[in-house]
Amino acid sequence: MEPFRIHILGCGSALPTIRHLPSMQVVECRGKLFMIDCGEGAQLQLRRSGLSFEKLGHIFITHLHGDHCFGLIGIISTFGLLGRTATLHIHAPEELKPMLQAQLDLFFNYDIGYQVEFHAVDTTKQQVIYEDRSLTIETIPLEHRMPCAGYLFREKPLLPHIRRDMIDMYGIPISQINNIKVGQGFTLADGTFIPHEKLVTPADAPRSYAYCSDTRYIPNLHKKIEGINTLYHESTYAEDKRDAAEKYYHSTAQQAAQVARDAKVGKLLLGHYSARYNDEKILLNEAKDVFPDVFLTNEMQVIDV
Repeated sequence: MEPFRIHILGCGSALPTIRHLPSMQVVECRGKLFMIDCGEGAQLQLRRSGLSFEKLGHIFITHLHGDHCFGLIGIISTFGLLGRTATLHIHAPEELKPMLQAQLDLFFNYDIGYQVEFHAVDTTKQQVIYEDRSLTIETIPLEHRMPCAGYLFREKPLLPHIRRDMIDMYGIPISQINNIKVGQGFTLADGTFIPHEKLVTPADAPRSYAYCSDTRYIPNLHKKIEGINTLYHESTYAEDKRDAAEKYYHSTAQQAAQVARDAKVGKLLLGHYSARYNDEKILLNEAKDVFPDVFLTNEMQVIDV
């Protein structure tokens, strides 16, 4: 299978620490790169990751708190300095558009060398906002102190696998392999017809990834992400700070695990840790009390969906 994985570039909350950088991830799916959130230092983290700047065509911003978008103008500038020519698409709440345009006008009143195209995100609706031959990306309405949306990546169904033993047995030419994958059978020289079902094995199941940060606990969120492979859900606080989580529209690790359990996801990734925790194992342990397949995220991790 082609890679579908998450590159963690930053997993901290609003106050950067020595241990963690602000929120930023890159989703890699079938050769394409998509950035989710763009905290300070995003262009440096992207360089450290070894990922191709040229393959990154879309950046998705969840909301306008600085730890999720202050790196945006830096990465736009870096792309220009590197000679980018392809359009960069920014998907974000409408309120970002005038601020971003003001920065572009101030810092780049000359030709930056490529087009920056803004796409307003309606944070109140779950809807598909991007689609290509490989996947769809849809919004997930979240509840934060300002308009905020998560993003759900769904891989499109794959073609079945052609059986190598059938290719050898019947001498199937390379030119016919794609035809067989899309549903055709194969006719031998003597007129014998070999049905499609005998020539292939079932396709791999499509994969899916949901990114939910920042939000307070939403009891019915699991219905919007049911059955996905991997969930990233903010886990700013431990249970002793549940009142703070409610007040500031954040979640505890245990609440994140409740969402994962109710949605029957494959695995849960925790992140957006409060700077008060020098050791996030307290968050991990509290989440594991509710949902066993849970993991802490860390900078420069690469996680298969």
